[in-house]
Amino acid sequence: MLSLRNLRYFHMVARTGHFGRAAEACSITQPALSMQIRELETHLGAKLFERTREGARLTEAGREALHHADRILGAVADLETQARRVRGPLSGPFRLGIIPSVAPYLLPRLLPGVMQRIPGARLTLRETRTAILIEELLSGDLDAVIVSLPLDNPELAERPLMRDPFVLAVPAGSEFAAADFATAEMLNSPDLLLLEDGHCFRDQALDVCRTLDASRLSSYGATSLSTLIQLVANGQGVTLLPQLFVTAEAKADPRVKLLRFAPPAPSRMVGLAWRRTAGIERDVDEIEAAVQDTLDL
Repeated sequence: MLSLRNLRYFHMVARTGHFGRAAEACSITQPALSMQIRELETHLGAKLFERTREGARLTEAGREALHHADRILGAVADLETQARRVRGPLSGPFRLGIIPSVAPYLLPRLLPGVMQRIPGARLTLRETRTAILIEELLSGDLDAVIVSLPLDNPELAERPLMRDPFVLAVPAGSEFAAADFATAEMLNSPDLLLLEDGHCFRDQALDVCRTLDASRLSSYGATSLSTLIQLVANGQGVTLLPQLFVTAEAKADPRVKLLRFAPPAPSRMVGLAWRRTAGIERDVDEIEAAVQDTLDL
């Protein structure tokens, strides 16, 4: 018999790609989880996973089942959300995801703003990469996410929050440091430092540098903007930074020169996304208002 428990276990194995890690995340034993997956496969009449040395890989039938499981779990989450929302916006817990290139710089101002607007608000936070956030949003594990827009997903509603211009950080002793503004030519260099693969800000930076061959870039495996600016300070190259980071974290460092681009400056749009079926527009309104309050400070 098909059950929500089957679907949730199936979804966790698909997300983690590993029966052991999925069992740990679901707080059950691995044999018990495997039995639930076998029951689901028997019910559906199809094999959902291939076991490999690395873990578990979805079959073609498994990928199709995951698409439907996401929609079912998302619909169940919407039902639960609507029941909670009767008590008022953000009465929660409201599960908010946010990307790493925004979270440390926006949350310290956003959270107090939310609590000031709604003293009883209950926010739970999840910081990870965009692809994971969208997966968890669609499956109902998150109520909304703050990411770079657009996402171009018909199942999601979007609302822009702020335009975040890019700034170029160069070593103070470099030939670029004497310039008044950053230029596209400065970016067309193998000395451009970017976050490691998988971070959306890397993709945004590469989009700005459309003529640059990403395979020529120096690879440091940096996972944070703070690491990138330290590399620049030590003469390892140049990097793009979002203004949000510069305002919050980039303290005056004589080893680094920050160059703005002449208008129209390249930028990213940071905004909210949520399931169209969730009916959480009042919650979104409150988060948007709190963000706008932080921008007015």
